[in-house]
Amino acid sequence: MKILITGGAGFIGSHLCDSLLSSGHDIVVFIRDNQKIQNISHIADKIIIENVDVTKSSVLTKKLLDVKPDIIYHLAGQTSHKLSFDDPLYDIEANAKSTLTILETIRKSELNSRFILGSTFVVIGKPENLPINEDSPCNPTSIYGANRLASENYCKIFNQVYGLDTITFRITNSFGPREQYLTPEKNAINFLIYNAFKGKEITIYNEGKFFRDVIYIDDVISALDILMNKGEKGNLYWISSNKKTWFYEIGKILEEKTNGIVNYGDATEYNKKVDVGNFLVDNSKLKSLGWNANISTRDGILKTMEYFSKKEISLTNL
Repeated sequence: MKILITGGAGFIGSHLCDSLLSSGHDIVVFIRDNQKIQNISHIADKIIIENVDVTKSSVLTKKLLDVKPDIIYHLAGQTSHKLSFDDPLYDIEANAKSTLTILETIRKSELNSRFILGSTFVVIGKPENLPINEDSPCNPTSIYGANRLASENYCKIFNQVYGLDTITFRITNSFGPREQYLTPEKNAINFLIYNAFKGKEITIYNEGKFFRDVIYIDDVISALDILMNKGEKGNLYWISSNKKTWFYEIGKILEEKTNGIVNYGDATEYNKKVDVGNFLVDNSKLKSLGWNANISTRDGILKTMEYFSKKEISLTNL
């Protein structure tokens, strides 16, 4: 099949490219710029790479009609809750309008494309009850979360009204190789792992006495393959481990395996306002399709540190 991945050079997109290529699919990738091109440089000669900014609706529409994909994974977007407050109008363009543009293009052109939207756990906001499932109420605490939720609703509406083949997935706290590690606002776990790996001091809020549903990238990718082949159109699925990972446990692993020093401090006022707090997801709907999460948080952390080590050796040898 011909598969289009927007944001294909990103953390999830680049791993998805690897997986789909190994299954013999033809891959087209839309990237905004070359900032993350190194993530797919090892397969650049095996895929088609197009520079497409998904906020430019006319360009996005034209490129979609040129490609005519069987499957569209829409992974591009703005992923920082902090940046969504800094530039809320851009967040609308990147996260909500881009989704609507693709859906409208499919509808108007009658493309026979399965549209798979990547969303996020932050659409829930601060959970009323745990574990979360697909029917849990959503009260996002950030503009980013609100725009992702809008995109989810667009998919639902276009399925119900026009019969489009849409699927939405939400990912809990994912981590692993190729995810950014320079700022905690985009991925706190990778940030903590990297800085501990470098032997630096790291800070975990509230003595680490909070838990999240953490999932390693390989389990995310196997879930996306299942959704492409077995997901029911019009449906929403959670991708999660369905296991509590306490942040003090992450701290202990990092102290054990690195020279990093873990400090436990108080959360900032901003963090208190937007943080979702304890989080756990019932992933039984996805598991009913024949999927399971197989990699523990500990093993995922060790795999990520191994990636950082190889990356530093590679840079040293340049």
